[in-house]
Amino acid sequence: MRIGGFKVGDYAVKEEGGRRHLIFDCKNCVYSANIADDKACRFHAISVLNKVEADLLVLAEVYERVYEEDQTQMLSEVANLLQRFEVESIWSYSHLGKAGEGCEKYFSERHNAVVKIAHDLLSYDPIMAYLTCLNEISRESKRMQQEGGAYAKCTESYLETLASIKEAFEETRLIKSSRKFLQRSVKIPESTELYRAFFEASIKPSFIGSRLMFKGIEQMELLDEYQVMGSTVQIFSHPDKIEKIYFINPPEYLLPPEKYFVLSKTREVVAGYKPGRTSLSTVAKSRKYFERIYESTIRDVAKEFRVELSKEEIVNLAEIVARYTVGYGMLEVLLSDRKMTDIYLDSPIGQKPIYAVHSDFGQCQTNIIYTQNEAESLVSKIRAMSGRPFDEAHPVLDYDLPDLETRVAVIGPPLATDGLAFAFRLHKITPWTLPQFIDVKYMNSLSAGLLSFFIDMQATSLITGSRGSGKTSLLGALVQEILQNSRIIVQEDTLEIPVEYLKRIGYNIQRLKTRSAISVSKTETEVAPEESLRTALRLGDSALILGEVRSKEAKVLYEAMRIGAAGNVVMGTIHGDSAYSVWDRVVNDLEVPNTSFKATDVVVVARPIRFAGSLTRHKRVVQITEVKKHWREDPEEEGGLLDLMLYDAKKDELELLEDNLKESELFDKIRMTSGMNVKEIWKDIRARGNANSFLVDLKEEFKLPELLEAENSSFAHNKLLLLKENQIVEHGSVDYDELIGKWKYWVRNKLVKQVIAKK
Repeated sequence: MRIGGFKVGDYAVKEEGGRRHLIFDCKNCVYSANIADDKACRFHAISVLNKVEADLLVLAEVYERVYEEDQTQMLSEVANLLQRFEVESIWSYSHLGKAGEGCEKYFSERHNAVVKIAHDLLSYDPIMAYLTCLNEISRESKRMQQEGGAYAKCTESYLETLASIKEAFEETRLIKSSRKFLQRSVKIPESTELYRAFFEASIKPSFIGSRLMFKGIEQMELLDEYQVMGSTVQIFSHPDKIEKIYFINPPEYLLPPEKYFVLSKTREVVAGYKPGRTSLSTVAKSRKYFERIYESTIRDVAKEFRVELSKEEIVNLAEIVARYTVGYGMLEVLLSDRKMTDIYLDSPIGQKPIYAVHSDFGQCQTNIIYTQNEAESLVSKIRAMSGRPFDEAHPVLDYDLPDLETRVAVIGPPLATDGLAFAFRLHKITPWTLPQFIDVKYMNSLSAGLLSFFIDMQATSLITGSRGSGKTSLLGALVQEILQNSRIIVQEDTLEIPVEYLKRIGYNIQRLKTRSAISVSKTETEVAPEESLRTALRLGDSALILGEVRSKEAKVLYEAMRIGAAGNVVMGTIHGDSAYSVWDRVVNDLEVPNTSFKATDVVVVARPIRFAGSLTRHKRVVQITEVKKHWREDPEEEGGLLDLMLYDAKKDELELLEDNLKESELFDKIRMTSGMNVKEIWKDIRARGNANSFLVDLKEEFKLPELLEAENSSFAHNKLLLLKENQIVEHGSVDYDELIGKWKYWVRNKLVKQVIAKK
């Protein structure tokens, strides 16, 4: 049996994100899959909604047309109204007029009119049914006035029936919206125009699980637009929302039907291949291999179905197929946007759009609705790549996606009661540099020079701040201030410092990966942080960098710092909001003795600042504090924490506390170990700061942001140190004015030209 060209039963109800999706298979339908344009399609949808409850309506063929909750609710109300009229038998004799021979001669005509309004038209064109009802009321009212007498008596109850039908219509959202639309119109439009206004579907390729929402753009302000993997990204400001709106429009949403068809067929062909663990673990390396296979398949499919495709079109389609097979689907586009810092998928998956944090615009709501199927597929992929368990006994999965420079944390039941949830932290592919931090006002040139100097003098430093304050990024920038002839050991539980990049530009780094801090696996094979640190101390004289000091490794670290076994520079990050909170955490929480904590020379505090209570957060270094050595119990009460620089929010400036410098034990120690006097120390610090500031100025002058990248800023830093060393060898001292003059000449006439030529 067929209803309006559809075979009865060609639909399924699927729950996704706590909502019921009514999905129609429209591939073999003789009519178009379009609620707005096709009355047969409306008829079938309303007929099925009479039997099942649904929150979203999906018409699936080569494209999928997705009708959101408010649109589906409109059709459901029509279906309920249709059922109500049938139950009430609104067209029965008792509703058509008074019984008796004088009135019954009108019943046939009236019966046909009511059936047409309350059943036939309502089933496929409810707006026209309503308009027809209004016309019938108007026609009968005029006739009753004209004929009066007996006809009026026969018509009163019929008009009451029509009035009740009209009121029932006007209780539905569809008719309420239509009335507003009609009141604004000069003439009554075709009902199809009204349906197009109310039933504009979200359209997506059928092979893509995620849905994209594009509604409401007209009322938003466009803030930025750029490209990611061939996809257009637009950032909007919504007049009624605090967060910004991140819209992405990938190329696969803009293809003509014949290309969608080729994509769908290609995906069907390659879907049978399931990469094993070895293949999945080398996805980044094998991606091009799969794309070549898909190119061949696309070429064959296009030839078989006589679809003409150029070589470039075949390559582009193969990249799309790879994205939705061996890749990460729609999520891959987000993860490839390196302006993103964090991406969140909260449970239940599919209930709300993906949420993200943008480096320029802060917290953003995306236009992507992820699906449960995609989430489960992603977990399977991560589990296969990591070799780690993920089940009720192990509801946490933490892993670094090496091909995307991203860490992902997955939680599931029973820890996440509403189902799977994901948090992605995107690592900057190239590390932040001190000039870049100066450029964005994260710190000023003097503080950059001061920290660079402390590292050169092998001070031990801890960087503290809340999550998202930039402490790990600052750690990565300060690593670049270590002499390139030094050996560096970096220990991390999550791979956030771009070690491979630093190796490529000349740093000697050995990375140690330790057990994840959030792992709950009972079969974990990774090395514990404290054991890894003991190993690091046996790997020879090296600068030691700890991604984060969290737990038992703190005791090992401070033992090493105290006896000097760690070699030269020691740096790490730790959660806190002040130098005092670092002491409190290390001593009282991590049980490191006070005497060991004193091995810390400097604490650097970073914090997000909301100027004047603004909604926007600006990251800033707010405190550089020296840890003095002559105190016993509480460093704050006994003057053991000496602030060298403090942030003034009114001025938006990190200021040097010159009076405090007189009490500094660290500068006294540096004078003794370096042979430099106070004046020479500060000339060195200011020269380093001025050099970084000069790079920022040239970046603005030549519109050359690449100049501040680690590859070039490290080259410039090395040149400054070499020129300084030449002066020491030749003259036994440094003329800082001459040094900076020569260095600036070299930067402008050689480095800048090299960067421009490479660009």
